[in-house]
Amino acid sequence: MNNRETGYRGIWYYNQASNDEFVYKYSGGLGTYCAKHRPFAVHRPEVNKTFFCYGGTSEDAHLNHSEEDLVNDRKFSRGREGFLIHMVSYFDHDTGQVPRPTILLDKMTADAHDNPIISIDDAGYVWIFSTSHGRSRPSYVHRSTAPYRVDSFEKIDVTRMQDGVQTQMDNFSYMQAWHIPGKGFIAFVTRYSDPVDRTLFFTTSENGVNWSEWTRLAAIGKGHYQISIHSDSKCCTAFNHHLDPQGVNWRTNLYYLETTDFGESFQNAAGEKVILPLTEPGNPALIYDYASEDLKIYLKDIRLDSNDRPVVLYLVSKGYEAGPENGPRTLTTARWTGTEWVIHPVTESDSNYDTGSLYLETDNTWRIIAPTESGPQPYNPGGEMAMWISPDQGRSWEKFKDLTKNSPRNHTYARSPVKANPGFYSLWADGHCRKPSKSLLYFSDRDGNVYRLPEKMDSEFAEPELVHAD
Repeated sequence: MNNRETGYRGIWYYNQASNDEFVYKYSGGLGTYCAKHRPFAVHRPEVNKTFFCYGGTSEDAHLNHSEEDLVNDRKFSRGREGFLIHMVSYFDHDTGQVPRPTILLDKMTADAHDNPIISIDDAGYVWIFSTSHGRSRPSYVHRSTAPYRVDSFEKIDVTRMQDGVQTQMDNFSYMQAWHIPGKGFIAFVTRYSDPVDRTLFFTTSENGVNWSEWTRLAAIGKGHYQISIHSDSKCCTAFNHHLDPQGVNWRTNLYYLETTDFGESFQNAAGEKVILPLTEPGNPALIYDYASEDLKIYLKDIRLDSNDRPVVLYLVSKGYEAGPENGPRTLTTARWTGTEWVIHPVTESDSNYDTGSLYLETDNTWRIIAPTESGPQPYNPGGEMAMWISPDQGRSWEKFKDLTKNSPRNHTYARSPVKANPGFYSLWADGHCRKPSKSLLYFSDRDGNVYRLPEKMDSEFAEPELVHAD
């Protein structure tokens, strides 16, 4: 803890061997995985820096880990030292440099589901929430020892209210922690087997240390995945549900909930109050019934427009297995107009796990940065990064430019910072998707210039390498 790493290296991870040419259900350089972890980066104009975290790995593991090592660690119940290292850093927009990343902790696993997320409070303290995949490992919360610094962190013993008593909060999955100026923290979080496999919750904290009673949002079928966002006046989540008894690979339907009173009550997009938790597939939060069409959905991003109305980005697919048989996989937006949900396609992609970010900009431009183009490992997660533009609120889209080309490894999971600065607009990693490989970290600016963070640093600070210029 609080040591400096010699460079920027991401975690390589796989999930579910598929015994076909695609090798795994999904895999690759997953340092910014997954879409249900939010956010990975925050820009703070007070110091003109974008702070970020990622799932990294040690130099030795980065160069030498083998598939046998990872297979031996497949159950992840005990973990392997030196695989998943939680890293924290920043990009200085004034100098154009990054420091050597800070090692926050060794999570003692190779599972990228344990990746960290970042939040920054009103005073500038940097908070890192270290998640866990299920309940077999502990989760952690750390806070920087000085505002706007990432060179020293302290572990925070956090509690949550449970049955009227403050209880240790040492396990949470798929954490999405947001700080609202003047109010404190909100978090959308998942807990396994409480009561269904993946139960959705909402919680708040004024100080990040003592959290409220967790509000169950939904427990339908075998559970859910969710993505969340907030404005100054609204907190909201979009989610799917997993069919019972099939489970997580049969994720379907699109739902939406919001709160305008910091979690005291929840409603759908039309403002109709709902009774929580939701336990039936047909309920007032339902946006679209994809189960009736035997289609699966994979959540990517959610935003609130200038009118505080939600826009959800997700991918529609025929099935969970990799390969062309489950195509077309359609990247899609759902927009609430104030009276109805309007759904439009963006483009087709070749993997369910092609994940990027949606930007609703002040000039009414909608922008997507995502690995929509086929890469060196087609039909595996990611590919080549591209930028898409819509001038008409998602009714039509045009590929604006390719951000990467002729890459040796697929680029995956492009993530947007909170209040993104145009100079650091998206963060992602690369990795080979059909065998263990090294994974490097990248970011792009809003114009489409792409920079690679230094894999090996000989000094305390370095400039990222420009690898693609607009």
